[in-house]
Amino acid sequence: MSASLDSLSSRADRRTIPPDATESRWRAGDGFAIRRLDRPPPAGAPRGSLLFMPGRGDAYEKWLESMAQWHREGWQVTSADWRGQALSGRLGGDRRTGHVADFAVWVDDYAAFWADWSASTPGPHVAVAHSMGGQVVLRAVAEERVRPDALVLSAPMLGLHPTWLPSRLLHAVARGICALGDPRRPAWQGSERPELVRKARGHLLTHDEARYDDELWWRQQRPAIAMGAASWGWIERALASISLLERPGVLERVAVPTLLLGASVDGLVSWPAIRRAARRLPQAELVGFGAECRHEILREVDPVRDRALAAVADFLNRHAPAKA
Repeated sequence: MSASLDSLSSRADRRTIPPDATESRWRAGDGFAIRRLDRPPPAGAPRGSLLFMPGRGDAYEKWLESMAQWHREGWQVTSADWRGQALSGRLGGDRRTGHVADFAVWVDDYAAFWADWSASTPGPHVAVAHSMGGQVVLRAVAEERVRPDALVLSAPMLGLHPTWLPSRLLHAVARGICALGDPRRPAWQGSERPELVRKARGHLLTHDEARYDDELWWRQQRPAIAMGAASWGWIERALASISLLERPGVLERVAVPTLLLGASVDGLVSWPAIRRAARRLPQAELVGFGAECRHEILREVDPVRDRALAAVADFLNRHAPAKA
């Protein structure tokens, strides 16, 4: 049976840089070159501008399908690498390990990028981010470094596993491990059997094998985007950043409408932490998923993904309406 037009269109969205998109470099204040992708709005009055930031070890190539959906809805869409990820260099001791000296580096980059981007694009301005990106962006908002009209966080990394241990205890353990050696060393090693790595990693990310394969396809086309394990220093700094957001009064001061998407069986980030954050944020809405959903909500099977995108569209229509 031949593929449907919808499925062919979806596959094209996932494995093609749109012809109207521009890939370029943005330079941070210290001169560091960060890769970005910009797609102008469709013909007609723009809906507004949306900046999407990916998660740890991610590249924006993985998220082209969702960005295409937002573009069809009228948004001007931009995405970028985090410094040290994808095609924006590395900060560790090798080409595979993900490392950063402090998450404040990423907060600074994001705040500067947001200032440049929002000054040159039509409003309303919306921030969307996934996983680690969600934590960094929420921190930038909480620290009043950026002020989007609306904020959408997909599986934000507001806590790590094991979820039954307080973040402060996990942080103490990570500090101790970092003190025993080079904090840039990888926190885990890959299996010698690639097929086992694929199965285990896919089980954590999505039920949709075709969408999971899209990431592997892009890594074949652009091998330099691939990243492996996080460093112990990354883990320690991640937990330090989480602890900052857990301080009383920090999230309670956020005055931006915020939509949080999360899955109760997420094997990478803490669902209880996402729920706690939703209770603390004054203008938060929470959409939760069960066993039908894994970590990459916007790359899940169609029924899950469609529900998530519908929730995002409804939220943005209410909190970041198109300008008259």
